[in-house]
Amino acid sequence: MRAGELTSTALTRHFLDRIAAIDDRLHAFIRVTEEQALTDAARADAELGSGTDLGPLHGIPYALKDIIDVAGVPTTCNSRLCLDNVPARDAEVQARLRAAGGVLLGKVGTVEFALGGPGFDLPFPPPRNPWNPDHFTGGSSAGSGSAVGGGLTRIALGSDTGGSIRSPAANCGAVGIRPTYGLVSRRGVYPLSYALDHVGTSPGTSKTPR
Repeated sequence: MRAGELTSTALTRHFLDRIAAIDDRLHAFIRVTEEQALTDAARADAELGSGTDLGPLHGIPYALKDIIDVAGVPTTCNSRLCLDNVPARDAEVQARLRAAGGVLLGKVGTVEFALGGPGFDLPFPPPRNPWNPDHFTGGSSAGSGSAVGGGLTRIALGSDTGGSIRSPAANCGAVGIRPTYGLVSRRGVYPLSYALDHVGTSPGTSKTPR
């Protein structure tokens, strides 16, 4: 991007097109924020073009597990109890990603309240493993692992209480990072266990399924 060989808009459009093409099989995303993503990507291109560089995430698309608040976007926790839950402010991790110039593609799926296994009676279907959609992704950050492993985004944030970042990442061919406890703020992230919850990333992989 800094060399002018790629734009954030082109990269964002690539991921949006891939989501449209294959996510009906993967169910990684429960909500795509396309209009806002393209607006943020255009702003990143303008900033980078004018010499404003906010750091390594500037213009990079990402996704958030749907227990992480984004102002004005529902945080459903994949529960009918929370379908109308629209937070007024960003979670701390979202606020920092926004300030770093990241481009939010949307919210990715989870199990209900990030607890238990996949359910077929919930508002959104369980995310599938991109390497074999008949297989589960593993863990409650299922959509994060599926989206990154399937090449629908370069980075997705998830949460890990007992393995829910690491398991989906491993099963989907990505890399999951569970940071040191307390290193990443959990403000604005729906809690499962205050003493065990971690917020972390599933970064991308060099190979993706077709």
